[in-house]
Amino acid sequence: MTAITQPEFLDIQKNGPITTVWLNRTQLHNAFNEQFIEELTCTFNDLDQDEHVRAVILAAKGKSFCAGADLQWMKKMIDYSFDENIEDARGLARMLQAVRKCRKPVIGRVQGAAYGGGVGLLACCDMVVCVETATFALTEVKLGLLPAVISPFVLEKMGPAHASRYFLTAERFDSNEARRIGLVCEVLGSDNEMDDWIHQTVDLLIANAPGAVSKCKTMIRQVMGADWETAETITSRLIAERRVSEEGQEGIRAFMEKRPPAWTQDYEGYKPGGPSVRG
Repeated sequence: MTAITQPEFLDIQKNGPITTVWLNRTQLHNAFNEQFIEELTCTFNDLDQDEHVRAVILAAKGKSFCAGADLQWMKKMIDYSFDENIEDARGLARMLQAVRKCRKPVIGRVQGAAYGGGVGLLACCDMVVCVETATFALTEVKLGLLPAVISPFVLEKMGPAHASRYFLTAERFDSNEARRIGLVCEVLGSDNEMDDWIHQTVDLLIANAPGAVSKCKTMIRQVMGADWETAETITSRLIAERRVSEEGQEGIRAFMEKRPPAWTQDYEGYKPGGPSVRG
């Protein structure tokens, strides 16, 4: 997949070690089509490999976070063959995996509606904050379809009991319910409060060792669902690797010597804004 230097549907802002990826297809409520999916996939693959990036904020411009699939894209699917539908679905899966497997912490920021694939996208984030007025829904069965490609990610985030209800009823749910079922970790009263929370959280993330943060993400995926014997093998190896790593050694020495570790020394705190790839 070719890197996209100037995406049409994304506004990418860089501020030191923090990158904000804004969904920017506002006239269609940031709905997905093939190009949008490819741009997100390429962007998150690039962020994963960029050693200067320490955290990613996934946000959206306009009234909605993401309304799911673009209607024009859905119309094209009617004429797709079975094999073409398989490949199309795998493109969406690759995009979701690019977000989920990104080695950098990903914070979702939600206003307005997050429906269908938008919920799947949020389920791939490490943490999500939303405003009180945000709404959520998984409405695929209303169209005779399934939330199939997003289901592994949504099930991982909210569990089978909650997913069963919202997959089958297609009902809307509010921000407090999204928090109760684990899709969202914080609900706040305004965009400004959301941004303040994000800034505080980013500062906490940057205080931590970047390699350790990345390995934590890997550990969660590997340990979740593993049997106890396998989990013991995985975790014993992971902690041994970190203890002898350059970063682990630096962290222990800094703690013992009562000084800041090397990875915090050039960081002056997160400030919103920054240059855009497209703005």
